[in-house]
Amino acid sequence: MRDIEARTILRCEVGSTAHGINAADNDTDHMGVVIERIEDAMSVDHTFEQYIYRTAAEREHKHDAPSQAGDLDLTLYSLRKWLRLALKGNPTVLMLLFAPPLQYDARGAQLRELAPLIVSQRAGGAFLGYLQAQRQRLLGERSANVTRSELVKQHGYDTKFAGHAVRLGLQGKELLTTGKFSVPMSEQDRAKVCAIRNGVWSLQEVLTEVGALERDIKDLLDDGSSSIRREPDYDAVNAWMLKMYQRAWSADRAVQDRAEDATIFNVARRGLD
Repeated sequence: MRDIEARTILRCEVGSTAHGINAADNDTDHMGVVIERIEDAMSVDHTFEQYIYRTAAEREHKHDAPSQAGDLDLTLYSLRKWLRLALKGNPTVLMLLFAPPLQYDARGAQLRELAPLIVSQRAGGAFLGYLQAQRQRLLGERSANVTRSELVKQHGYDTKFAGHAVRLGLQGKELLTTGKFSVPMSEQDRAKVCAIRNGVWSLQEVLTEVGALERDIKDLLDDGSSSIRREPDYDAVNAWMLKMYQRAWSADRAVQDRAEDATIFNVARRGLD
């Protein structure tokens, strides 16, 4: 999509670096939200929903080239798709509501202010599901798309899966308790996750911690003690989204009209000369 950077209303750093638990060899992950043009949203042959740019892929000329330290992985979502994922409680997507922004305009600021209407107990369920998936990968009960044999050889288990599982548990519990999660993580939580990623904890200690966090999240969901809404306010969020698209597309139309008027005027002038 043309002029995608100019149409970005919000962009933040996500991933391990944003959480404050990155290793020295981590790449950098950015995510953003775009209000695309009407022709990109409603084309009959291609509807824009997301754009991915990776410096590793550009350097190696391979779309699946592994990222290295200093590489950038950028994902830009259409506002429509981002909201669909956010309303389902996707943990990574929700980071845009709480991470320090790298780029935003008034619409991006308004989007972050909608957090109490977007975040719901659905997100708690999503965090729980992601935590369980990481635990299953850690134990070899679920296939993984990466193999970190060097970590298993050094520590006896994949400490990265373990760290992700505990991070998701801590953030899911915080979200259900406060309606948000800290980006970066608190010093105490960061120290815990970093210790796990560095292999300081035994596998049994990790599994005990993961089990306790899993129970805490389930209790918050089951006993009604969570302070956040059960479901998102779909109507209010959808109304705001439609207003943003209508305003953006109206502004685009005005620019096109002025350009067409200028073209007609120039043609008329040449006819008089």
